[in-house]
Amino acid sequence: MPPKRRAATAAKAGGKKAKEEPEKPKDAFTSAKEALLAAGSQVKGKRKVDGYCPMSDTGEVYEDYDCMLNQTNVGYNNNKFYIIQVVQVKKKFYTWNRWGRVGESGQDKLNPFDKAENAVKDFEKKFKDKTKNNWSNRANFVSHSGKYTLIEVDGDDDAEVKIECVDGKMAKVVKNFQPCTLDDPTQNLITFIFSNDMFKEAMEGLNLDIKKMPLGKLSKVQIAKGFEVLEEIEAAMGKKMGRARLEERLEELSSKFFTTIPHNFGRTRPPTLDDKEIVDKKKEMLMVLADIELAQSLKSETEKSHEDTVETVPHQIDQDYDSLKCKLTLLDKKKESFKIVEKYLNATAGDYHKPKILNVWEVDREAEGQRFNENDNLDNRRLLWHGTNVAVVAAILKSGLRIMPHSGGRVGSGIYFASENAKSAGYVSTCKSTGIMFLNEVALGREHTITRDNSSLKKAPAGFDSVVARGSVEPDPLKDIFITLDGKKVAVPQGTAIDQPQFANSNFSNSEYLIYKENQCRIRYLLELKM
Repeated sequence: MPPKRRAATAAKAGGKKAKEEPEKPKDAFTSAKEALLAAGSQVKGKRKVDGYCPMSDTGEVYEDYDCMLNQTNVGYNNNKFYIIQVVQVKKKFYTWNRWGRVGESGQDKLNPFDKAENAVKDFEKKFKDKTKNNWSNRANFVSHSGKYTLIEVDGDDDAEVKIECVDGKMAKVVKNFQPCTLDDPTQNLITFIFSNDMFKEAMEGLNLDIKKMPLGKLSKVQIAKGFEVLEEIEAAMGKKMGRARLEERLEELSSKFFTTIPHNFGRTRPPTLDDKEIVDKKKEMLMVLADIELAQSLKSETEKSHEDTVETVPHQIDQDYDSLKCKLTLLDKKKESFKIVEKYLNATAGDYHKPKILNVWEVDREAEGQRFNENDNLDNRRLLWHGTNVAVVAAILKSGLRIMPHSGGRVGSGIYFASENAKSAGYVSTCKSTGIMFLNEVALGREHTITRDNSSLKKAPAGFDSVVARGSVEPDPLKDIFITLDGKKVAVPQGTAIDQPQFANSNFSNSEYLIYKENQCRIRYLLELKM
């Protein structure tokens, strides 16, 4: 099901309020934004000299004098960048400037100086000219109309070389990695879901400018600022104002968003974000970006945890696997459970572009079983599909399926599932034709049936535990089988989709199953598919 209907990075926020003002529950969008802001920008390590600079191989950024600026103006079709750095090569200093349209190399200028302070003075003057801010006060940066905005990225941790003293001499630390403990398919899966190439492909597919938001340096603060601009856009849409004024305001805020979250539009005019569906898509994009940041930070944390271990350390793939806090057990293709999953896919995948199963894993997320057990009183359990973007799989395995608060969803703000693989497969974003889907045990309890869109739903109606948007077709219920998972009977469709005459006039072609509490689902299987 769609990535826009989940958020893997949301953090629950607490806090007490007076009884007369009960705390309003935070949706995943708000929680994710607050969590990102709370985490802050963690600038560490040495910055890299811009690759277009002639001194990129021989020089280094002097102290922290390095900035990446962006400016987008939708009305004037402006979408441009400006890079300023102080570069040191031995005892010589330079200021390096490069500017142009996003996605192009642009123009550049190299200014030599005999002293560091003169280069710094030139850097600070240029920064002030371009942003109207003082470099010394950049922590309180304020964006000004017609000026560039500072793009925050984390430092390059890889630039630091760890050394130690051996017999009075400085020696490079050599890590001895243990052999990987995982089977080959699982090794390949972990490598895939943490792959930089995959993340880059996903970001480029969203038109993001990965040169300004490079992998490993995605700033939590910058992503959170993007969330805030989208909130401003939604607020503007809700205000009463003349059409001309509204268009002007939305164009201004769209420029602010694309300045904050750099996009590569080539020579095409950046669009105005003037429709709720478009804004929702940008929310999805930021959630994907936040999930990529989470996956990148997981890698960074596991590497740092072994920084001081000079001798033998676990294999990098084992480290990435352990960071997920999730047990993945490869299913034997001769096993009955594999055959049931395979039949479910083949029966409900439709006649066109049927995915091919490469591998299936049983999934056991840490503490998810305990959370799911809170629904022991709920029967009517089904194994249902959920498709997503490959870039968020690591985050889902780490944090679980979460509820995205998009009122624009056809059945409101819940977690969406499907009984037909073909429905969920439509939301799978692939890399090199490989996609990931989840099969989930969903405790549906008492179902509330609808046949018309209702995007306002945020919970099941009173007396019900779930909502099912009934499709005009459904896998033949007479061919459902029941499997037992942790002592509970779970229905698994095994038949092809057949007409449902009683729902022939439904707005929905395929059924969509909605829960509005995250603890009503448990991920049971992960499928690696050739799409």
